[in-house]
Amino acid sequence: MDKSLNLKHKMGQGISMHSFMENMEIRTMELSGIPDTKEKFISKYEIFSWPSAEDESFFGSIRENEDLHCLILCTDWCPDVIWNVPVLFRVMEQARISTEVLIMEDHLETMDLFLTDGGRAQPIAIILKKSGEVLGKWGARPAYIQAVMDRFKAKHPDKSQPDYKENLNQTYGEIGRLYRTSDEYQRVMLQELRELFHYEICS
Repeated sequence: MDKSLNLKHKMGQGISMHSFMENMEIRTMELSGIPDTKEKFISKYEIFSWPSAEDESFFGSIRENEDLHCLILCTDWCPDVIWNVPVLFRVMEQARISTEVLIMEDHLETMDLFLTDGGRAQPIAIILKKSGEVLGKWGARPAYIQAVMDRFKAKHPDKSQPDYKENLNQTYGEIGRLYRTSDEYQRVMLQELRELFHYEICS
């Protein structure tokens, strides 16, 4: 990631966390095991609880830094958004970091600054100073879940192969099972975010 990036011009162009949730469309994502995306998102947001008091305290301590802002690039049609963004919202609330959502399709030029393996994977949470200086980013998945997709891409580099779509769908199914099986992904997310803030942002 280019640390010389400045996104001051993007601040104020997004929507609030509440607006994002209110305006979500209801979708069914069979491969990911999500019968109602809006219900799942709001449920994950409302029932979120901190895995440890230490995590809660750590993000609460960031409140002392009033110079931070967060931009979250995402859409409501991506399953990783349904699982991960509720956690991002709770973290930013706990840290009292002003946060806005940039709908990816409306901000592709910004999305393309934060590609994952050359693709527009989402969500991407960008932490910046209120002056616009980019300090760090998280996304699009916890590392152990992203590793599933990385293995798929390494084994199936040719999208023109007749079994490519079938294997991709199997990979999406595996990723969905990892999210559904437990809240381990939330614990890993929080650890990754703690490392980001500790080493890149608040150091």
